[in-house]
Amino acid sequence: MKNNLTKQKVVDAASSLFFQKGFHGTSVRDIADKAAVNVSLISYYFNGKQGLLEYAVTAYYEAYLQSVEATLEEVAPLSPKDQLHQLIFTIIHYKQSYHQLTCFIQRELSLDSVFVREMAVTYLAKENYYIQKTFYDALSNKVQSDEKTYLLMQLKGMLITPYILHSEWKDQIIGEYSHQQFIKKYVRTIQKWLDFVLVNKNEKDFIHSGNKPS
Repeated sequence: MKNNLTKQKVVDAASSLFFQKGFHGTSVRDIADKAAVNVSLISYYFNGKQGLLEYAVTAYYEAYLQSVEATLEEVAPLSPKDQLHQLIFTIIHYKQSYHQLTCFIQRELSLDSVFVREMAVTYLAKENYYIQKTFYDALSNKVQSDEKTYLLMQLKGMLITPYILHSEWKDQIIGEYSHQQFIKKYVRTIQKWLDFVLVNKNEKDFIHSGNKPS
């Protein structure tokens, strides 16, 4: 247990420094000093800075996808729209709970960092599958495929925007309470967009089929 706590302390320190200074701008000494551990311990646990990054990114995505899968299993009896609402909450809650590491990973992916993308590619494919399937299940089958693609692109953009443009509201998120408020308000914003899209698209298709809404 003690070893696990020490490893997590190192990962937390590295996440903070990678977020602030970037991977290349952070030294093993910086991480060791912030975590208050010996430099040799980082080599022992992670085989250096690159191994530490691999461990952090892998652990991040493993826990993330477990959370997504657990949510989808739990909400399976609900309507497609409610399943989608719950999925969005789970995604934003997880990303915000690991805010600094999320921002670092998204920044590296947006810069097309080969190293990070190679580590994350399988996880990103699974994430995309879950989001796409849940979103498409909530949409009318009569929505054209290219329009579905554009709508999905907008949804995925909203899920990552806070972590690519985090500097836009960094002054508003200070402390645990503000993180929780951000989750609540931002999830509500996305859910309102989803409700607008689902109602308008599904109603439009209903009308085009020759019917009128009651």
